[in-house]
Amino acid sequence: MSARRLAAATAMATLAALAVSAPAQARPLGATDTPSACVAHRDSVNIGRAAQGGNRKDANEITAARAAAMESRLAAALATKGGRAAFTPVTVKVYMHVITDGATGNLSSSMIANQISVLNAAYAATGFSFTLVATDYTNNATWYNGLTSGTTAERNMKTALRKGTKADLNLYSANLGGGLLGWATFPKSTYDVMDGVVLLDQSLPGGTAAPYNLGDTATHEAGHWFGLYHTFQGGCTGKGDYVDDTPAEKSAAFGCPTGRDSCARQAGKDPITNFMDYTDDACMTQFTSGQIARMQSRWVAFRA
Repeated sequence: MSARRLAAATAMATLAALAVSAPAQARPLGATDTPSACVAHRDSVNIGRAAQGGNRKDANEITAARAAAMESRLAAALATKGGRAAFTPVTVKVYMHVITDGATGNLSSSMIANQISVLNAAYAATGFSFTLVATDYTNNATWYNGLTSGTTAERNMKTALRKGTKADLNLYSANLGGGLLGWATFPKSTYDVMDGVVLLDQSLPGGTAAPYNLGDTATHEAGHWFGLYHTFQGGCTGKGDYVDDTPAEKSAAFGCPTGRDSCARQAGKDPITNFMDYTDDACMTQFTSGQIARMQSRWVAFRA
């Protein structure tokens, strides 16, 4: 067991008594790519299969056309840097917004600290680290219960609570609707109050949303926030996820199917241990060098 997994397992045991009861849930993806709003990605769960190892499925996967449009904006943003687009390691400020319904959803400070530790372990080789600068708690039953992406409740919540600049990561926790584990926005050139990551509260380390309760929902969604697509974006052909060293993958992987090869005519087995697939938290262990380069270039283009 890796140090990160051991730490997460220890956190789960320590925090079990503190976890607030919620149905086990797991992740589909959704994306909206419009000039006036951040591109939102949603990850959700087939609740009936969660106890059997999970069954994450796509809801609104990014189309090839939308991905191509995002790539064009990236090229334009990098061009405006005039050749000065050099990445230097950065510590991302994190603002944690805990939404509650009375005592329900009232995450402990230890649970939140463990989530930041999981993020730092997952991103240790990327040039990105995370520091928690503030945590606030908001008692709002409307925002807490059944929150979904693109709703008036989400906009009202973020308008009221978001802090910092587009370089700062705002995390929101609630009891999400539609079986959602979370969603994120992709980076863009201008500030948007909707920017950030929304998480099912029980997906944090020590939560009850097994097998998605080791904190890697935040790792996965932060990957989108930095500009990564899913490893299975585009399937076996075309541009895929626009990363050369992630093997092509026909569809999302669930559980931890070692040896899966859904694009047999392409080199490499499916990247089931990649943080940007849909496998269980315990199966996710890595970003590739190409993904790291992509996150860094998007940081320079859109967030630095």
